[in-house]
Amino acid sequence: MCRFMVYKGKDEILLSDLILNPSHSILTQSFDSRLRLDRRRPHNGDGFGIGYYTSPSLGPEPCVFTSTIPAWNCINLSRIASKTTSSLIFAHVRATTEGNLSDSNCHPFSYRSLMFMHNGGIGCWKKIKRALAMSVDEQWFGVVGGSTDSEWAFALFLDCLDKAGISPDGDVVPGIGFGHTVLRQALLQTVGRINAFIAAVVGQEEDSRSLLNFAVTDGVSVVCTRYVSSKTDEAASLFFSSGTSWKEVEPCLNSGDEERERDYVMERRDKGSDIVLVASEPLTFERDNWVTVPTNSTLTISKQTVMIHPIIDEFYSSNPAHERTSAFAQAKGQTVTGADKRVLDGSKAPYFILRMENQISRYVQSSFPLTEEVVSEA
Repeated sequence: MCRFMVYKGKDEILLSDLILNPSHSILTQSFDSRLRLDRRRPHNGDGFGIGYYTSPSLGPEPCVFTSTIPAWNCINLSRIASKTTSSLIFAHVRATTEGNLSDSNCHPFSYRSLMFMHNGGIGCWKKIKRALAMSVDEQWFGVVGGSTDSEWAFALFLDCLDKAGISPDGDVVPGIGFGHTVLRQALLQTVGRINAFIAAVVGQEEDSRSLLNFAVTDGVSVVCTRYVSSKTDEAASLFFSSGTSWKEVEPCLNSGDEERERDYVMERRDKGSDIVLVASEPLTFERDNWVTVPTNSTLTISKQTVMIHPIIDEFYSSNPAHERTSAFAQAKGQTVTGADKRVLDGSKAPYFILRMENQISRYVQSSFPLTEEVVSEA
């Protein structure tokens, strides 16, 4: 499977401080994914992509750079990342499950101001592909240039926006975008329509389960999902970290190794949050820097505020002691972690809806649709 990372900050950051330099950066994960469980294919080396937003004077569209070269072996990535800054960044390293090796199949995908990426896979994709493709309007059908299930999920997302009366072609208000609620509802509809296609075409086959860790942004707000279409299985891992600064740790005085690993830490100088990071796999080994996103939840970033909502559908359980097994995600080469961020084995482990972490000052359980919100302003 793949790995992705999202950065949303009040200020711009040098891409290399996220993508290249940290000891467990997204580039490092392309060849050394510590939490990857599929040892038959231990690398995420089937291409990569970075997408980032530039000055508003250059337009609302993101700049997207993709390549089929493994991230660890692309000198242009180092050249670009060491000289480019942005306040909203998507990064993705790919391990193919659907679609061949080509630039058009590398994430993130974009359309006007929107960017989208995926970690996981749509269940029974070859059986439902035709039904899904035929369900989207011609305009969004034509957006797909590659052959991955992920890009078709993006086309479905665009179709959901359009059918809700929000045209992806419409002019967005600078600094406001489409609004995080609109993005979240469209992403939930995307998940629901995928589940409906599978139920209609293949029924309840054992291999029809999907792993749908999505990330979407309009350049202002970000919405991510951690989701599996099962009531008994865990989803692939997803974490977030928030704080006031992302800072490189000073090396030890007695360290003379110029090739040392560069360690970063998320600092928190007050209760505010200037930076939010979301990642399939933590970028540092500081356990207290990262919070596990609960299985079958959405994570929304709006003005540096993090909101967590449960996804309430047929695979939802309101019981905090509900148990899920990690066997399915592991079989797909994915990491599965509990709320304490420890990797789970194939046995059943408690599914924690909520876990207080050191950097969270306020974390309130909510119901869907939007009434109260699970908010982290810390």
